[in-house]
Amino acid sequence: MTATETTAGVAAGGIADRARRLQALLEILAARGGRLSVTEAATALQVSEATVRRDFTALAEQHLVTRTHGGIVASSVAYDLPVRYRHRGDHSTKERIAVTAAGLIEPGSVVGLNGGTTTSAVARHIAARPDLAQATQRPVLTLVTNALNIATEMVLRPSLRTVILGGVALPQSYELTGPLTSMVMQSLWLDILILGVDGFSVEGTSCHDESEAGIDALMVSRARRVVVVAGAEKLGRHSFAKICDTSAVDTLVTDDAADEKVVADLRAAGVTVLLA
Repeated sequence: MTATETTAGVAAGGIADRARRLQALLEILAARGGRLSVTEAATALQVSEATVRRDFTALAEQHLVTRTHGGIVASSVAYDLPVRYRHRGDHSTKERIAVTAAGLIEPGSVVGLNGGTTTSAVARHIAARPDLAQATQRPVLTLVTNALNIATEMVLRPSLRTVILGGVALPQSYELTGPLTSMVMQSLWLDILILGVDGFSVEGTSCHDESEAGIDALMVSRARRVVVVAGAEKLGRHSFAKICDTSAVDTLVTDDAADEKVVADLRAAGVTVLLA
């Protein structure tokens, strides 16, 4: 997404909700090469400069940016991400799913996230929630992940404790797999797992890689609640390697383009379906 596209999308009516506004600021900052002024941000978001200054301060407190005279610059770690995890054409749909899923997280929880573009977006929205960032309890959440990119971003947030599972990194997905990953995961419990998948039908969830599927399945078995995040295009289909049965999934967060029959079948199977 170009800077022009980002600004145009944001300026279409302004953003009042602070969590969405903070995320929009990060997107504009990344699109404009890592530098953003108060005036530019206020124009893009159609809010006052005073509001922007407060938002800049909130982002700096989360170690997402560095304040400068009249603006902010990006923290290099937050934006030197693999191409696979940069925003794509389905940005708005993915962001709606991520916002809804991030809203399900309760303070004090142990949250698991596997790798993927949607779970990465969920992680960013969790970190951008003002109620979590401003909570007096430290850490307000514990995040457990086998995704290198998620761990790299989340470690900068002082309100979060980040636990990364060891293992062998897969170059195609930046996920850690193997015996070491399994050994560590077997000693942990998750309150909630945010699970990205490549396919989800009444037969269960699945992904493209069998080693990823094995770790994902273990994370499912160690979670009290499993929330699948998947766009409509992934529903009613299956991929190469099975992760878990549908009965192991508590909630699906998808978009409003989801096939009505597939949604009805999943609900009949006991899955709570939230349309973002």
